Amino acid sequence: VVRQDCVSSEFLAEDHLEAVGHTCSLQDASGYENPSEIANLISAEKFEAALAIHLYKGGRLLQGSRIPFGIIFGGTDINEDVKHEEKHRVMGAVLEEARFAVAFTEKMKELAAAEWVCLYDYYRIPQDTENLRLFLLICGLRRVKDPLYLVDVFSEWHRREPHIHLVIIGPAVSWGFFLLVLIYVYSHRFILEIPQDDLHAAVKRCFAVVNSSVSEGMSAAILEAMDLDVPVLARNIPGNAAIIQHKVTGLLFTDPQEFVQLSKSLMNDLTLEREIVTKAKAYVKKHHSWDCEREAYQNLKSVGSTVK
Repeated sequence: VVRQDCVSSEFLAEDHLEAVGHTCSLQDASGYENPSEIANLISAEKFEAALAIHLYKGGRLLQGSRIPFGIIFGGTDINEDVKHEEKHRVMGAVLEEARFAVAFTEKMKELAAAEWVCLYDYYRIPQDTENLRLFLLICGLRRVKDPLYLVDVFSEWHRREPHIHLVIIGPAVSWGFFLLVLIYVYSHRFILEIPQDDLHAAVKRCFAVVNSSVSEGMSAAILEAMDLDVPVLARNIPGNAAIIQHKVTGLLFTDPQEFVQLSKSLMNDLTLEREIVTKAKAYVKKHHSWDCEREAYQNLKSVGSTVK
């Protein structure tokens, strides 16, 4: 059980979480009889998130928890506890509440998915429907990319309009922060990593690509989205503003509320969407095409040369 935006486990606390500034509290599940005891502990200590090892031994104590939590499968829960009807039922109920589940091997993941239907298709992007709106955020999971910046407003928006989805795709750069992201992306979808071809296919299927970074040099995800004829909504920071002209080649937002406002205006204005996509494609072709960049690099003659 943890506080201050962190999660903990016997082996993750020191190496991954406390190392990046979180405060963790380890609790032995055998010392507690029922969820109400853990609920009292959470309330008294003001814990903000939790991570349980073993789906039954630890997970059952977090049922009905008022804080987000995740589960790490052990061996006993998958290999032995599933054979007992009541334990199987409890573990399934825990998985329905958990924000994420971690399996250490592909085999363990397959065994778990075979037992509990709720684990199927969790990481797949929702299939196309007439009203579906997918917003895709592509980034390495580290604080400078700030992938949680829009989660609260997206959660509220998703509750009001269930066809709105946020999908986050990216590798875990910092494992402590990665676990934090898994806990808080509870109304949306998260995909750790996918091949580039699949990523481009996902971009083409989404409504817009989102960038919420605190700092950027030049976002490859933004340029690729522009090249793939997909609108971009990006946080208004110098790196993004350098390649996006607001309401011309993309949309720049200064806070989460403005993001929602701009997104709705884009969804309701097909003319604006087409103009942005067309001008963004032309911008990439003119300033960032492979041919132009290859020629520019080939023509570099000295350290003092500059390329525009």
